[in-house]
Amino acid sequence: MAEPSLIDVDAPEVRLRALVWGPQDAPIALCLHGFPDTAHGWRKVAPVLVDAGWRVVAPFMRGYAPSSVAADGSYHVGALMDDALRVLDAVGATGRDVLIGHDWGAIAGAGLAAMPDSPFRKAVIMSVPPSASFRPLGRVPDGLRLAAQLPRQLMRSWYIMYFQLPGLPDRSADWVVPRLWRQWSPGYDATEDVAHVFEAIGAPQNWRAALGYYRATVRNSKPPARYRELHQHWLEAPHLPTLYLHGLDDGCASADYIRWVEPALPEGSRALGVARAGHFLQLEQPDAVGGHIVDFIGRA
Repeated sequence: MAEPSLIDVDAPEVRLRALVWGPQDAPIALCLHGFPDTAHGWRKVAPVLVDAGWRVVAPFMRGYAPSSVAADGSYHVGALMDDALRVLDAVGATGRDVLIGHDWGAIAGAGLAAMPDSPFRKAVIMSVPPSASFRPLGRVPDGLRLAAQLPRQLMRSWYIMYFQLPGLPDRSADWVVPRLWRQWSPGYDATEDVAHVFEAIGAPQNWRAALGYYRATVRNSKPPARYRELHQHWLEAPHLPTLYLHGLDDGCASADYIRWVEPALPEGSRALGVARAGHFLQLEQPDAVGGHIVDFIGRA
């Protein structure tokens, strides 16, 4: 498959660069990456989607070079949603477009899928369950079973609290990034991917931006006014038909969460586990993941 082309999208507070595979006149599969990953994380699934007639557009999320850091300092989910919509507008929405998100891209994607006027036709969310799967907490089915997951999940999520500390996390990229890849996708050779990550967020200002996603969310700070309306949707249940995929060997979040995701999704949705895959399932099992996606979104 040919190397991707590059496009730049200027938003009011950030310049976004995206990788693009596939024909210019095809409907868009907008792919949003997570942490610690980059737009290159879609390189193995892109050929499957292009063969099915889709144009794959994968932006480097704000703060991840060669996209710029945010001039307004906002790394709220609403800001990520706004960036995604601006990329879609820049490449030309067709009315048949789909959203595919992994990790932080999944969180933003769930918000985009919950918008009442979402420009996307379907959504694919991977590795991080929509927040609505666990809300309202007191009325979640099998609540005791979910509560039993909490101690192990807190251990797995050590990095989230660590990122809230002053100073020290800002100098920790060199050991945090490879450790998370080993922990989250055990047995996968992440050498190439980790190199891409350090190119994107190895510089101090980019690493601080990547930490900003976690700090804005955990500290529940208010987003700037331009993102506030979008931001309110990320905790809501998706309205779009949604495919949820989760690696059965995920070391970041248990695949057991699938049982709580499925009831939160609208009619026409699916929730599936992917065998022999950890957190970065689109890289570990690209043919299986690509096949599930194409089965759900259809051939363009």
